Amino acid sequence: MKQVQHVSQFIACSPADVYAFASNPANLPQWAAGLARSEVKQDGDTWIVEAPFGRVRIRFADDNAFGVMDHDVALEDGTTFHNPMRVIPNDDGSEVTFTLFRQDDMSDEKFAEDRQAIEEDFRTLKVLLEG
Repeated sequence: MKQVQHVSQFIACSPADVYAFASNPANLPQWAAGLARSEVKQDGDTWIVEAPFGRVRIRFADDNAFGVMDHDVALEDGTTFHNPMRVIPNDDGSEVTFTLFRQDDMSDEKFAEDRQAIEEDFRTLKVLLEG
């Protein structure tokens, strides 16, 4: 069993608005520096982007009414990581949640760095959407 941390951020926008922006792969470079450091290019049902850790292919959950933004990230060597992510209502706003799994042989420092990168991305998303 892998160690798990849930990272979340309140955003003072409707879940529909948060989902519409955050689930659009073309918007990733605006808020997800931990994943997308370049323009996102579509290739069939996957998206290709330069991440801080190399070129990756991303496959997102189909559009849905439940706020599910799960996505698989495939590295160049074929290793694939499943990333559960959700937007849920929280009073008049939204809670964005990411489930971070600690990978095998991951140091405490690297696990903390991954969490910090997600937190920074969520803060950027919050600033963009709250204006």
